[in-house]
Amino acid sequence: MIRSMAPSIALLGIALFGLAVRPAAAAPPDPDARPAFSLSASEAKPSYFTTLWQLDEATRGRLSSITSHRSNYALVFSYNVWPNEAPLQQVDPAMTLMKPEFKFQLSFKIKVWEDLFGGPVDLWFGYTQRSFWQFYALSNSSPFRETNYEPEVLFNVRTRFSVLGLRARFIQIGLNHQSNGRTRPLSRTWDRIVLNAGLERGALSLLLKGWYHIPQAIEETKNPRIDDFMGFGEAWGFYVLKKHRLAVMLRNNLDFRENYGAVKLEWSFPLFGRIAGDVQWFYGYGESLIDHDHLVSRLGIGFILSDWR
Repeated sequence: MIRSMAPSIALLGIALFGLAVRPAAAAPPDPDARPAFSLSASEAKPSYFTTLWQLDEATRGRLSSITSHRSNYALVFSYNVWPNEAPLQQVDPAMTLMKPEFKFQLSFKIKVWEDLFGGPVDLWFGYTQRSFWQFYALSNSSPFRETNYEPEVLFNVRTRFSVLGLRARFIQIGLNHQSNGRTRPLSRTWDRIVLNAGLERGALSLLLKGWYHIPQAIEETKNPRIDDFMGFGEAWGFYVLKKHRLAVMLRNNLDFRENYGAVKLEWSFPLFGRIAGDVQWFYGYGESLIDHDHLVSRLGIGFILSDWR
């Protein structure tokens, strides 16, 4: 189904040209005019999104380079208050889980096409893999409890307009697939059309993410009520201060009769080179596909690859 929709998504990506604000014709300078955005010393260097998505001339022209997509981290110790044993016990009734886990994420992207059809649009391919490793279950051979695989294709439209005092840096539309690569009864998978927007002001970066779940007949048996628990979008906020990065993620299904959501808080602090320390707290639903309908409360500490300046 994804393959058959690709031409339509391409047309949607091209149609987003109109959302990018194009420079107006040059006019004589007005000495009394104030700039739309005044750059402080902290803003003079490339912003978080500028570096991440190559939004200015200084960061462009790197088609062959592989760069960070989402965060790359390893929580060498994380503690989950309520492990989800029920799905695994469908296969092995004697299965038990330890509350401590090793959680890590690998995420990269590559620019496939720059300035698509001469417009302010780049085509990116991204891949994210998140694993939950029962590393401390030494008596049980330290199995991997769950791994989620998430490839996606994104049309990234560079934009130049303001919203409530924030600079709109980009709008993205694309296709996203996520699965855990397992067979029934542990198989979990879904496909989505995604629409994202990035906004910034100074050291603050906001990423608004929305999606439409592409329905498939067999998915209800694999992902019971996934839309009820995952909702239709989430919001990320990042704040960079003296090489420290603070991050928050909020997600909610906006159903006040049967409300589900999630919150994630993160503090990353400098250690050496591009390696930073990382502390994360997650509470809610949807930390992984196997846990999309299970309440998780996890605190973890480890390391993260710094992709901010």
